Amino acid sequence: MFRRLFSSFTLLFLAILALWALLAIPMVKDGETRWRLLLLIGCAAAVTVLANFALSVRLMRQWDRPLRALIGVAGKIGEGNSGQRIFTDGQDEIGELIAAFNRMSDQLDARIARLEEDRQQLRTILSGMVEGVVALDANQRILYANERATQLLGLPWQAPVGRRLWEVVRQRPLLEVVQRALDNSEPQHEELSWNGPNMRSLTVHAARLPGLPPRGAVLVLHDTTELRRLERLRQEFVANVSHELKTPLSIIKACVETLLDGAVDDPQHRRPFLEQLDSQSNRLHALILDLLSLARIESGEELFEFQPLPVCEVVQACMERHRPRAEAKGQIFEMIPPGGDQALAVWADEEALEQILDNLLDNAVKYTPQGGRVSVRWRREGEQVCLEVADTGIGIPEADLPRIFERFYRVDKARSRELGGTGLGLSIVKHLVQAMRGSVHAASRPGQGTTFTIRLPAAQDAV
Repeated sequence: MFRRLFSSFTLLFLAILALWALLAIPMVKDGETRWRLLLLIGCAAAVTVLANFALSVRLMRQWDRPLRALIGVAGKIGEGNSGQRIFTDGQDEIGELIAAFNRMSDQLDARIARLEEDRQQLRTILSGMVEGVVALDANQRILYANERATQLLGLPWQAPVGRRLWEVVRQRPLLEVVQRALDNSEPQHEELSWNGPNMRSLTVHAARLPGLPPRGAVLVLHDTTELRRLERLRQEFVANVSHELKTPLSIIKACVETLLDGAVDDPQHRRPFLEQLDSQSNRLHALILDLLSLARIESGEELFEFQPLPVCEVVQACMERHRPRAEAKGQIFEMIPPGGDQALAVWADEEALEQILDNLLDNAVKYTPQGGRVSVRWRREGEQVCLEVADTGIGIPEADLPRIFERFYRVDKARSRELGGTGLGLSIVKHLVQAMRGSVHAASRPGQGTTFTIRLPAAQDAV
């Protein structure tokens, strides 16, 4: 401000001198006086110009340091170092400029901090999502991929960002969905069967980022493998239940029709039909009871009364119930308690434990041939009691062992139905054991027998 006023005053003074010279010099007749007047005017003008130059140099030196500091700090902010400030005591225009610059720098730093906080929150949210999220640019370069996406797509966890999607994902259906999303404004949705080392199903949602030309796309990946597996299990369960119910109902219907057609009046032939009706109705009753029991266990509605149970007494009671069938087949039926006088007790529900042993002993007797052996042994293993039900029966092929605890799964379907099984016994065993915080395992070799091992929590005090 002072410099502008001084410059204006200098120009005004020089203009007045020039005007005075133009008006005064022609009026002077004496040459020497005119010369002196011109010299005086020139000296005044020279002094004024020199004074203005000196003041300008002084002001330039005074403003040079803060201006250079301002340029340097502006460069640092441009490089990303926000929050820079300039310290000055000046109250002139440069001081006001620096004060305004400092306010701008503070506001910019606050906004950048808020943006970084929002960015970190967004990354935290995306990282914690169950769905995979991938952001791509217009050339399908990966801009961002959360941890779940790297798992689902098998991306290289070291540095997927910056690489093209087709370089790291070799699944053509997914790449086609991405391309369609980039070519169309409408979001794309498709369910893909993911072929690879681990088979999985993926639901892909792809949407183009706004802007013309398109700036890229966002992919949201949802793993539906477990959902599809459960859907298949549901379909298989419905089909199996329908088949299991259809067979005895068909036999019952055929027997009833035969009896109604006149066999009911034939004392010699009606008994076999009535026995079939009794057998198949018992089979239906057992199947329905098993289905209801399994449904209660899986829904958590089954109420357990946990208490210390003496293993020896429970095993002995169960074996006595199955002993007549075993002796009828000439089988050796034995208990093998732990050595010494050790009395073991489990922390379990008595009815559930009896149902587990009944199912295992029933299968052992059923699938062990004449003269075979069925044994039950138990022992303490740390904080658990281990019960083993072993037989010398037909055994189970190794390929079938992982599936024997599935509902309605039968190794030999014809033989199982012939022997009267519902196909739910081992599934009930598994669910009951797990509900009592235990585990069950099967080991078998075809032709040499099968051993089921159950581990349940041991009671604190032996009974």
